[in-house]
Amino acid sequence: MSSTSTRIALFIDGPNLYATARSLGLDIDYKRLLCEFEGRGTLLRAYYYTPIIEDQEYSSIRPLVDWLDYNGYTVVTKATKEYVDASGRRKVKGDMHIELAVDVMELAARIDEMVLFSGDGDFRPLVEAVQRRSVRVTVVSSIASQPPMVADELRRQADVFTDLTELRAKLGREPSERPPRERSEMRTPQVVQRGPTRPRGDADEFNG
Repeated sequence: MSSTSTRIALFIDGPNLYATARSLGLDIDYKRLLCEFEGRGTLLRAYYYTPIIEDQEYSSIRPLVDWLDYNGYTVVTKATKEYVDASGRRKVKGDMHIELAVDVMELAARIDEMVLFSGDGDFRPLVEAVQRRSVRVTVVSSIASQPPMVADELRRQADVFTDLTELRAKLGREPSERPPRERSEMRTPQVVQRGPTRPRGDADEFNG
């Protein structure tokens, strides 16, 4: 199958990719990221998953989520859950493993390649299940960071492992290069809300 006819879908674990990029001192240009993979085949969908903390006056992740909504990404969000652990410390739970896994399995029959932006070892069984459906899996994370951001079992399970450092020249930019968001550049949004109505909040607390 030629590269132009390869059907690709991106699945981005937002908090995990944020933490990985930050550990490498990398500011990701999400427009360039989309263009990079559009050039590798037929990009059917680009999902971005992030939890949102409720009841915050300001959300530092909101500008990114809004921009992604209008620029070719399908953004999946849900409210986080707050709890107190045995030591009395406030904790926030907000992983979206189930949401990502459900979308992967629903789309698996329509794609040839899955690109997973995450280093979380919990995704290894998902990768294995998709491979049994003859889908090629590329995992994007990093072993160059200290400590490495990708679980060894996930890296070994993937058909291809791409270190985020290898994409720095294609996806990265200096913070000063971040352009203002212009409505004229925006596309029709593809927003998926899971759970309650999407609240205002801040994901930095668990983004690393």
